[in-house]
Formats: sequence, structure tokens, C-alpha cells
Amino acid sequence: MLMSEGRLEDALLEVIPDRRRVNAGESVRRLHGEAFVDVHEPRLPDVVVFPESREEVAAVLALAHRRRIPVVAYGAGTSAEGETIPVQGGITLDLTRLDAIEIRPADLQATVGAGVTRKMLSRRAGEHGLFFPVDPGADATIGGMAATNASGTTTVRYGAMRQNVLELEVVLADGRIVRCGSRALKTSAGYNLAHLFIGSEGTLGVITAVTVRLHGIPEHVVAVRAAFPTLETACECSTAIVGAGACASRIELLDAASLELINAYKGTSFPARPHLLIELSGAEAAVESDLELVRGLAAEANCESFEAARAHAERTRLWQARHDLGFAMDHAHPGLAIKGTDTCVPISELAGAVAHARQAMEDAGFPGSVVGHVGDGNYHAVFMVDTGDRAAVARVEEVNDAIVAYALAHGGTCSGEHGIGLGKKRYLQDEHGDLVPLMRDIKALLDPHGILNPGKIFDAA
Repeated sequence: MLMSEGRLEDALLEVIPDRRRVNAGESVRRLHGEAFVDVHEPRLPDVVVFPESREEVAAVLALAHRRRIPVVAYGAGTSAEGETIPVQGGITLDLTRLDAIEIRPADLQATVGAGVTRKMLSRRAGEHGLFFPVDPGADATIGGMAATNASGTTTVRYGAMRQNVLELEVVLADGRIVRCGSRALKTSAGYNLAHLFIGSEGTLGVITAVTVRLHGIPEHVVAVRAAFPTLETACECSTAIVGAGACASRIELLDAASLELINAYKGTSFPARPHLLIELSGAEAAVESDLELVRGLAAEANCESFEAARAHAERTRLWQARHDLGFAMDHAHPGLAIKGTDTCVPISELAGAVAHARQAMEDAGFPGSVVGHVGDGNYHAVFMVDTGDRAAVARVEEVNDAIVAYALAHGGTCSGEHGIGLGKKRYLQDEHGDLVPLMRDIKALLDPHGILNPGKIFDAA
């Protein structure tokens, strides 16, 4: 049975008898009810709970399961598709106090609590000459990154979260604690349930701990900034670099509009042309050899300028410019909200897809940029829109629909890395309409009362 807000708070205090960690204050609830991206309507939870152990998570879920109370897991709140918005109220589980870190250098592994952030893990791993490669840009929690199968700039070399997670600790809807996967580097022991929970956006269980792969910090790193006459030639160069097998750990695309925004925001003077930002890493001899290979491929694609940076400060400056693009867009268009697509296509289709996205934006008259982790075919059309203008929001959705339709027609997907959440449910039906009923069956098996992050990925049948 459902409970009133006051009764729910009292019931939770019996499970966790600490009012600092069972909080129904409006400011805390508001913090956990608004989306990182403004286009999603906020909705406040009734109570926010801050568990400090897997047992407390299990106790809260057991209570919620008995009482049919919705539960949403929350980490850093950086999800782009409204995954953490509690659309039916209920309980938000803030997992940031699950922050234990165990580094096993000999195994190139770490086991971390779900609330550990990417930068926290990087600092601890760096003490052992190791690093965790998945970089979505934001300082997201590892649990949240697993829940959304996050990726980002380094996917071209290291893969997304699915390729970097070995083992999960998950609390099911009824409070059972299970372990999925293995610390062994490979296993064929039954169904791969770890991969089922990765990317499930908290709809099948709450991830409380993650064992991830670590890698040695590269001996030598070079960052490249290459400008091209068109988006198509930049994309063609990216595809050629991947095909040539260069030791690229990042290949990022920025269109001319992006460079103009960055220059205005940061005071830089980059040419306002389509760019590839490329990072090569590994043994020095291999990196320097591949640098010449990339230089040659860029020249074949009519590259207009090519600069290589080896010093750490120069490389940091270059990548910070890429990460600051969102701030640059906000600076240039105060009062407008960011709305972005997250399509991904086979790399052979990339040049046409990016050109189509840029043209669709221009035809609709929206300010914005086309950027992407183009080494793996993932590209984003990023709009600035007045969310109070219904006509403008409708036009943005039309452009979004067209970009997704193009990607699906060319062997792609509606979501390369951000997940489905609230924003892409209709696109999931277009892409995997034959599988959505099966997804609903799996959801019903693991969460029969539908309490875990309801309303996300797909609506109840």
C-alpha cells in the first residue's frame, strides 16, 4: 500500500534511524528532482535517503517492495535523459556515501562503491601508476556510469562501461543482494547478467559496488588539433585513422560553430573551422610513428592546419576547451536550455550522418553545434532552445526526430551513450520495437511491482 509523505519518512527512520540521512526537506528534495538538462520537467521525491552500506540499501528496497513505493537511485545527477527524475515521487536513494575504494594493482582492477566518482577513482589509481579510462566528461559516479553504460571521449580505444566492468554488486527490488560477473578476466558461467544490469538505468536493480578494469598510465601522449575545410573531410579523416590502426585514445569532432563559441568563452584563437582533436598514447616510438601516419592521413583529407602538443599543460588546455563547450554555449545564449541528440552510426556512415545533422539544424534556424566522439561513430547535435516557447520546442523535436530517423536508416542507434531515460522512449520503440515486449517481461520478472525507476526506458504495458 502507498504511504503519505510523513508516514513514509517515519517508516524509513525505523530502517535508518538518522534524520540527517532520511531527509524530506524541500531543498534536498529539489536538488534530487531536477535534471542536469533543463528540457526535462522536474519532479520532487517525497523523501531522500542517504544509505551508507549495501545492507541499508537492501532494507530500504525491501520496505519499498512491500509498500509498493517508487525508488530512484541517484549518484552525481549528471544523466542527460532525465534518468534520475522521480516521476512518481517516492524515495530517492542518494548513493554518494557508498564511497569505498579498493585498488588491486597486480590485477589491474579496482572495486569501488557506487558513489565513488570518476575523478576520485582516477586519483587513487594514479598513486599506483594506473588509470580508469572511461571519460564521459562530467565527474559522474561509477555506479551511475554503469547504470547508463556511459562512455565518452576514450571509447574508441578502451570501450564503454560494459567493456570495463568485471563484476557488480546489485540489490534487487525485493532487497536481495546479488553478485554478477567475476573478478576473473573471463567467465562462461551462465547468463551474463552483469551486462543486463549495465545500461538498465536503475530499472532492474540498484548497483551498490562495481569492479572495473584499470590500465597503466601511458608512457607518452601527444594531442593533435587538426582543422579541415568541411565536416565531411574531418569525418573521413577520423574513419581513416581508425582503419589504419593508429594508437588513438581519443578522436573528437568539433564543428566551426563550436570553435567560435569556445573562442568567445575562453579567449582562445582557434581557427573557426571543423576540427578533429586527437590523442595518441602508448610507447614513445609507437606514438611518434603513428603521429606521422595521422599527419599524412590528415593531409590526404585536405587538412588546413595540424598542431601536435606533447607538454601536459598544452594537452590539458586543448581537452579543457572541448569539455567547456557546454559552458560556452550557455555563455553565448543565456536563458536558453541545452537539448542534444546522442546518435551513433557505423563509422562508414559517419560523414553523411554528421552533414545531415548540421543541415537539419541550420534549416530549422537553431543556434547550436555538432560535436562527437567520432572515432566510434557517436555524434551529438546540440541545440539551444527556449523551453517556454512551445513552438520552438516542437521544432527541436522535429529536428531530433529527423536526425534519429537518419541514424536508424543507416544502421545506427538513437543512443550512443546517454541512455533512454525519459527523452528517448519513442525512439527505442522505433529501434527495437520487437524487443520492447521482451524488455518488459524481464522488468516484470525482476521488479514485479514496478517500483524501480518507473517511467524510464519504456512505459508500463
